[in-house]
Amino acid sequence: MFLLTSGFLMPVNAQSDNKHKFRLARRISVFNAIVKDLNMFYVDSIMPDKMINKGIQAMLSNLDPYTVYYPEEESEELKMMTTGKYAGVGSTIQFHKKKNTTVMTNPYVGMPAYEAGIRAGDEIVSIDGKSVKGMSVDSVSDMLRGDAGTRLTVIIKRPGTKNNLEFKLQRKSIAMPAITYYGLQNGNVGFIALESFTEGCAKEMRHAVVDLKKQGAESFVIDLRSNGGGLLEEAIDIVGLFIPKGKVVVTTKGKIAQSNESFKTEREPIDTISPIVVLVDGYTASASEIVAGALQDFDRAVIVGSRTFGKGLVQSTRPLPDGGYLKLTTAKYYIPSGRCVQALDYSHVIDDGKSTRIPDSLTNVFYTAAGREVRDGGGIRPDAEPKPEETTTLLYYLATEMAIFDYATEFKLKNETIAPAEEFTISDEEYDKFKEYLKSTGFKYDLASAKALEELKKIMEKEGLADIAKGEIAALEKKLQANLDHSLAHFNKYVRSLLSSEIVLRYYGEKGQAAHNLNFDEDLKLAYEILGDRDRYRKILTPAKKSDK
Repeated sequence: MFLLTSGFLMPVNAQSDNKHKFRLARRISVFNAIVKDLNMFYVDSIMPDKMINKGIQAMLSNLDPYTVYYPEEESEELKMMTTGKYAGVGSTIQFHKKKNTTVMTNPYVGMPAYEAGIRAGDEIVSIDGKSVKGMSVDSVSDMLRGDAGTRLTVIIKRPGTKNNLEFKLQRKSIAMPAITYYGLQNGNVGFIALESFTEGCAKEMRHAVVDLKKQGAESFVIDLRSNGGGLLEEAIDIVGLFIPKGKVVVTTKGKIAQSNESFKTEREPIDTISPIVVLVDGYTASASEIVAGALQDFDRAVIVGSRTFGKGLVQSTRPLPDGGYLKLTTAKYYIPSGRCVQALDYSHVIDDGKSTRIPDSLTNVFYTAAGREVRDGGGIRPDAEPKPEETTTLLYYLATEMAIFDYATEFKLKNETIAPAEEFTISDEEYDKFKEYLKSTGFKYDLASAKALEELKKIMEKEGLADIAKGEIAALEKKLQANLDHSLAHFNKYVRSLLSSEIVLRYYGEKGQAAHNLNFDEDLKLAYEILGDRDRYRKILTPAKKSDK
């Protein structure tokens, strides 16, 4: 079983290999000697588990971020990454800074927390008698998780109620669906949102495609945005749904012979004709890039969105004597055109400790099956990109300060029902209420332009120009003071979409929210345009003539 992600080393000759082994053995003996001396002579008793674990983490920190040691007590985290399964109460949680505690953000329908009556916005007071006030989300998550069938007591403070509520829950094995939503959209377009590449996701995808075709789907949009990857085998099986059997999808190359493999599609496809658009973004990584890249290389789909993350690395897991696991990078992968999409060079670190990015000028040209030019390094470049949306620090602060979350909690307390998920909108009256709510809570935010001005002032002071431009700077500072009314009016569309999305989640869950969010999706609108114009679709997948370049 392979997990997608890190880098391969060039073979070394026998002489240098022997020298390398000697140096390695020597350094290990030094490490062992230090640990023994510390244990015997250090003035206080040492904690071997904690000390050795820190030493391991420090050692791995010099490699790529995907090579990770999981002690036995953390092995469940690795299991969840590969299977999507864990045992717990079935809810996402988030730390609320203003309330200094963790809140339930989305209890899943049918899971223990939801079935017991816990709802989004509920503040966790204690778990099994232990207060969670000020505790990190990871620590609270560990307390909520446990073996299936075990019980726990959660004390909740619910906004709008005087007394705390007690819930006795029984943990349950929870399998997170890889496909968060699929449905027929825009007439005859089958939309599928694939969130992860966990065990069985290819079967979920097959079922979704077959079901949508029965409903009348004549083309498909596969949403891989924010999909960080997962299992290599599942990615290959998903590509195999749309291209002929026996095609090489991925080749891996590593340090040892076992890491050098070619993976082909093993089953007959279910659809090699219907037009496909794949949506990607900067968080599309690893296994997602294999699917997007392979479909691009076979000229089987048009890629829409923004450039992907660029993780061209494969990882494997190795069991350790202590019951833990080492997840380590064992190879690079290459998609059908022969390119590797790896963007960062982890063997070269610049002054700030960050790995260097491969510049576009040093990337190489490869060709798709039809002869279109594609490039390696730096992820998958989309075939079509929508116009970039406006960005603002206002949206960041609304999310991180949980202002929209808290307003949705109050909204749910006051409104028993809302319109269907796909139809719900924020009225002008409701938007005005939201504005007044923000003002009543003392909501504050910083403008990026104001921060940039502060940096400019520092530079001008160093260069002796601060006094000369003192009046202009003061006037500009006044203009750049955060004006909430102005920002809420200017970014009206984006704030409304975030607000309506959070409210819909409270009434219709994740699937309803996913369906609702499609109304505001600029990438999806472009996908509809391309799928609705077959000449445009075919032109994108046709190599440019020399005279066109």
